[in-house]
Amino acid sequence: MATPTPTPTPSELESKARDAFVDDDFALAAALYTQAIAAAGSPSAALYADRAQAYIKMGDFAAAATDAALAAELDPAMPRAHLRRAHACIKLEQYDAARAAAMAGAALAPGDARFAQLMKEIDAAAPKPMETEIVDATALMETEASAAGVVPVPSPAPTGKPKYRHDYYNSAAEVVLTVFAKGVAAEHVAVEFGEQMLSVSVEVPGEAPYHLQPRLFGKIVPDKCRFAVLSTKIEVRLAKAQPGITWTSLEFTNKPTFIAAAPPSGSSSSTGGAQRPCYPSSKGRKDWDKIEAEVKKAEKEEKLDGDAAANKLFRDIYSNADDEMRRAMTKSFQESNGTVLSTSWKDVGSKKIEPSPPEGMDLRKWEY
Repeated sequence: MATPTPTPTPSELESKARDAFVDDDFALAAALYTQAIAAAGSPSAALYADRAQAYIKMGDFAAAATDAALAAELDPAMPRAHLRRAHACIKLEQYDAARAAAMAGAALAPGDARFAQLMKEIDAAAPKPMETEIVDATALMETEASAAGVVPVPSPAPTGKPKYRHDYYNSAAEVVLTVFAKGVAAEHVAVEFGEQMLSVSVEVPGEAPYHLQPRLFGKIVPDKCRFAVLSTKIEVRLAKAQPGITWTSLEFTNKPTFIAAAPPSGSSSSTGGAQRPCYPSSKGRKDWDKIEAEVKKAEKEEKLDGDAAANKLFRDIYSNADDEMRRAMTKSFQESNGTVLSTSWKDVGSKKIEPSPPEGMDLRKWEY
């Protein structure tokens, strides 16, 4: 009597599905994920999110959007579920749903450039509310002046003053550089690290570019360096190749002077008390407590609008919410295409949240 073949477990089916996906057999991968979902004892956000990716590769964007939405509902804190839903909705030309998913994912993974790229695609592809013919007044004036025989006066040459102010401070292991560029989108910022080089570029369309490319005071570890684009500044963290050495300037000098780093917090100073270290810079000694307070105050009081305001609101509330509140926020925000944000799972868990656009705006419903 032949021994019956054991039924594959959900984890075995998932592993086979991954192998099929790597081999570019996306139809087989989707079928195996379907079997794994059926064999699992409870709904799995990861399985739905991975099957959504297989559907995207197959070009079945409607199925992918449905699976990704289910994954996001089961696990609101899974960035890849929002990423795949946004991608599928763009292909379906469901731009409001795509924008809501991309914003939810960006709030969860602010350092993931894929969400910024998706927002850029959405803004480029989404139909504008009103298309009007815009007349370039400057060009019109130049044409009229030329017809009248008037020679236009050239604009004055730009001054050599940098577009943005920057400053820095030391810690034992890092040098933290701040470029005070307010309201710059992440996709317009490029930062590169070398052994003793740094390049910060800000190129906003229609504006003069900004470049900061110093040869650094000391060597850094490029793989450990990082940066973040915030609402009021660009913060660059340079990992020192020689921890414990304080940089007396940001840029290299022919005769660099190294001084010992400030003692750790809580250690005794020469006067016997714990003091906050003062860090040298090219502009002399600074009160960093005061500067940090001013930056935080500026970020708190910053007036945002449109997607930036909605994204900041979602991120601020989400960061302080518990799992149930986050699940309610994600469900209400996605299903309403970004027009409703609820923190009560009791209110939104058992029903579909309909979009509620602001007064004066049209509502468009999408079918999956």
